[in-house]
Amino acid sequence: MITFGLNYTVKKESIEPFLEIAQKVLGLMDSIEGHVATKLYNDVNKSSSYLIYSEWETQENFTAFMRSQAFKDVQNMSVDMLEERPKHQIYETKKMH
Repeated sequence: MITFGLNYTVKKESIEPFLEIAQKVLGLMDSIEGHVATKLYNDVNKSSSYLIYSEWETQENFTAFMRSQAFKDVQNMSVDMLEERPKHQIYETKKMH
């Protein structure tokens, strides 16, 4: 399983539109092949900081999503709402013996 974290710092005046876009995207994620779950978190110490956390069945499913036009469209839509470039983290879940 692959876990992906997108860290966003949103301009204060853009928080509401960002959340509207994020909710739409989260609703669409369930229909994407290999998608397991996605959650949106807000930093309690910094109200403009958000994390979108998603789980994927395989690296291939995740890579296909990252290369999709839908992902690129969302990135382009939200770019003006952000204080800085998003930071991405990818984690792989491995079974322990």
